[in-house]
Amino acid sequence: MKRHPLLAPLMLGFVLTVSAPLAAWAQMGPSGAPAPSPVAAAPSRAAVYSQTLPNGLTVIVKPDRRAPTAVHMLWVRVGSVDEVDGTSGIAHVLEHMMFKGTATLKPGEFSRRVAALGGRENAFTARDYTGYFQQIPSSRLEEVMTLEADRFANMQWPDDEFRKEIEVVKEERRLRTEDNPRALLYEQLAATAFVASPVRRPIVGWMSDLEAMTADDVRAFHRRWYSPSNAAVVVAGDVDPQAVFELARRHYGPIAARPVEPAKPRAEPPQQGPRRLVLKASAEQAYVALAFKTPHLVHMEAGESQRDALALTLLSAVLDGYPGARLERALAQGADRLADSVGAWHGLMGRGPQQFVLDGVPAPGKTAAQLEAALRAEVARVARDGVSAAELERVRTQWTAGAVYKLDSVMNQARELGSAWALGLPLDSSERLLDQLRTVTPEEVQGVARRYFGDDGLTVAELVPLPPDPNRKPRLAPVGARH
Repeated sequence: MKRHPLLAPLMLGFVLTVSAPLAAWAQMGPSGAPAPSPVAAAPSRAAVYSQTLPNGLTVIVKPDRRAPTAVHMLWVRVGSVDEVDGTSGIAHVLEHMMFKGTATLKPGEFSRRVAALGGRENAFTARDYTGYFQQIPSSRLEEVMTLEADRFANMQWPDDEFRKEIEVVKEERRLRTEDNPRALLYEQLAATAFVASPVRRPIVGWMSDLEAMTADDVRAFHRRWYSPSNAAVVVAGDVDPQAVFELARRHYGPIAARPVEPAKPRAEPPQQGPRRLVLKASAEQAYVALAFKTPHLVHMEAGESQRDALALTLLSAVLDGYPGARLERALAQGADRLADSVGAWHGLMGRGPQQFVLDGVPAPGKTAAQLEAALRAEVARVARDGVSAAELERVRTQWTAGAVYKLDSVMNQARELGSAWALGLPLDSSERLLDQLRTVTPEEVQGVARRYFGDDGLTVAELVPLPPDPNRKPRLAPVGARH
């Protein structure tokens, strides 16, 4: 499966996301409120408008008049990277509990009311942020804004609701991680590759932390992070920006401003040699993943590490960006192929350290060690011989087309803006990113292939398949799971 960030929907933090607050308003409107200013963009790109309320809440609006629908999203800049040891998974648990009521809403009533409006809703937690969304007829925007503002400020539920929901989350962990060998492998890979950075902890949390978590832990996490100054409302669709800002002032504006104390830095110490883990689990085939520590984008300004991050993303696409790309041609085709499948991807953005991953499933009769060596040899070939301008142009053309097709979805437009804001990047950074990727040269791609694929920053994870347990019963999705 191709996992290149520019072609993926912006969800769950394993994809390209880009954002940050916009510039202040240029002039005052007739009502005394700042008049909306569009983000500077090419004429063919739809304008995006932003305003910050007095309590610190950012409001972002992108009109799209093609259908009488709208997406309303609330983004909170808190995810698993903001958790501390002993409370892993708490951002995700809080996301579940946000559906369990307020002083005026009973558990589950939020979802019932959105459904009655003809809408759909859900939420998601990532390493870098938590998001809540509703897709509704645009005429019902105020109703969902009222509901979302209420639960953001007034979340309230009894301990019994927490005790029931934490069991749902634990079962979710069993189903999605513990019963999924590759998910378990990547969980252990992160915990092995990183020793200090919070990216080493799983988003869903360690089971022991979930078992020890209390209702008051979750309430305290909500009080610390769910402040207007740490949140953004994004509305995309058939809406008028000034009307949306007025609604936001009416419903979100009264929420009291509170400062958010930043988390203490938890820098990852330099890795000084290769790390390796072996996971034995019930699976049909072996699997191997090679993860190299690499630079990632932290802003959109020029700089050597930023150029390297762009070049690494292009390298991943040259290796695995389209059917018949380099890895597939070299390793996964023909009767004597080394692999049944191969892949490459680069974590371009995030609020923590990122990696470049090569992975694959050995073909029958081949070993994980053989595939590991062959994957590294393909990167070494790029380091030695380089890539062609035609290869890069093919990838860029794909990405440009993907960026256009993505605009067909109002939901994707809202996700892109919200995730951009959450990562502290300009709201138009997806366009800026495409522009910068067009400037990356074959020599820069060859250069990163030479510099970042040694042993010192490498962690290798190997899945050794075991036969299935005949006594194990298949799990069903937990009742009440949000996503």
